[in-house]
Amino acid sequence: MSSGGSALKEVEDVKTNIKEKGEALVKDVFPAKVIELNKLAQSDLLSLDRMSVIQKCVDDIPLPQQLVVNHGDDRNNQMPKKRKLDGEMEGSQVLVFPEGSIPCNKDIIKITNIIKPLICVLIEHCNSVKMWIQLLIPKIEDGNNFGVSIQEDTLAELRQVESDAASYLDQITRYFITRGKLISKVAKYPHVDDYRRGVEEIDQKEFFNLRLTSVELRNIYLSLLDLIEKNKEKIKKPRNSNAETLY
Repeated sequence: MSSGGSALKEVEDVKTNIKEKGEALVKDVFPAKVIELNKLAQSDLLSLDRMSVIQKCVDDIPLPQQLVVNHGDDRNNQMPKKRKLDGEMEGSQVLVFPEGSIPCNKDIIKITNIIKPLICVLIEHCNSVKMWIQLLIPKIEDGNNFGVSIQEDTLAELRQVESDAASYLDQITRYFITRGKLISKVAKYPHVDDYRRGVEEIDQKEFFNLRLTSVELRNIYLSLLDLIEKNKEKIKKPRNSNAETLY
């Protein structure tokens, strides 16, 4: 067999593996993921009752000592104003933290370490199923393309899911960046209680977002499973029968 023929044989093997994997995902993995994510969303770990008891980390940042300034009446005794150097920052002096640094919120980290891999797996699953359906699209012909339109609608839904899942990952990144900025504000201005409260609020908000993400992941798997199963015949054989209604 020529090298070209061998390459084509390998390509056909890759296509066959992709088709088998995609169909197996919908048949076996998607239902299992719906059950797994449903249990996670209803678990005590993500219960709304825990929102008010999310670990508070800002209490470890000490308040600066108050400076007492004696303003005398004699203006001649006033100290000359210190010249501000280039790059000098205003605000309170940052103190040494009791434990060396301000840690991430342990409760949020624990949940993030569970949710983040699930998001990545969802993106991978959607990519595999998307490729499976893409390989099932027949050659372009005039007429009898209703089944092909069902395939294209399903592919569009899968692309949207991939985009939404990627935004969930961006949301996690934005949380840590925003929280880090707030922590630096607390360290720089430890006497401003609003910054401290802001850290608590953003932690509680992220807890709720992670809980909502777990519910959305379950809903995505369930919706995709429902869509594909209802239109499975048309997805696998778009021109095998008369047009049917897309659910």
